[in-house]
Amino acid sequence: MIVPSEPTADIATTVNGEKISARVPIRQSLVDWLRHDIGLTGSHVGCEHGVCGACHVIVNDKVVRACLMLAVQVDHASVVTIDARSPSREIRALQNAFYERAALQCGFCTPGMILQASELLRANKSPSREDIREALSGNYCRCTGYHAIIDAVETAAGVLRAEMSA
Repeated sequence: MIVPSEPTADIATTVNGEKISARVPIRQSLVDWLRHDIGLTGSHVGCEHGVCGACHVIVNDKVVRACLMLAVQVDHASVVTIDARSPSREIRALQNAFYERAALQCGFCTPGMILQASELLRANKSPSREDIREALSGNYCRCTGYHAIIDAVETAAGVLRAEMSA
């Protein structure tokens, strides 16, 4: 029995500042394409149903769940992963605060948490604990607990505000 090959499509996109042209299976998820074809493993595959937040990436300046997007959907879009965001001021402050506040253990959820928190801190320089909880409500952490994560985001916000006023 001959099995027909999966349909593909050509895309042209920018990933972490690099222009990429590729032929992708039309049903391949964005997170699978980034991890397996491009080699960017910072975003993780968790639930594959869009509820855990481990797969977060930034598409056209908005944090999205890459397990719910198809790679073909980023044709002519800009994609940024945690792999490239690490040098940014918000990310650096969050990474330091997550470490200092013991807001990570296994690290599986951390990239998605940090991307989501960085989006919050870009929009709100002084988020309340409730603002932080709401912003991170789509991210699951199975081992650390949320108090330390909220403490870390709150700490990072304070660091960023101090840097801005200096």
